[in-house]
Amino acid sequence: MPIKRRSAIREQHVRLFRNGRNQAVRIPREFELPGNDAIMRKEGERLIIEPAPPKSLLAVLDKLSPIQENFPTIAELATEPVDL
Repeated sequence: MPIKRRSAIREQHVRLFRNGRNQAVRIPREFELPGNDAIMRKEGERLIIEPAPPKSLLAVLDKLSPIQENFPTIAELATEPVDL
């Protein structure tokens, strides 16, 4: 049985609308981006919208609030000799 392939949609006519003082465009499902953030830039007369890169672990950790509780005291264990 042959495999049906979906043709890649390259472009689609969309309408612009106003959202308060901003101009907006509804992105069709076929062009949906992953996540909740995107990067937009203008190159000449073109607007380019790309998915925002995932945040680094350091950026995520930087947003966390400090831990308020104290860590428990851990008894020091005697080290065993190591033969090299």
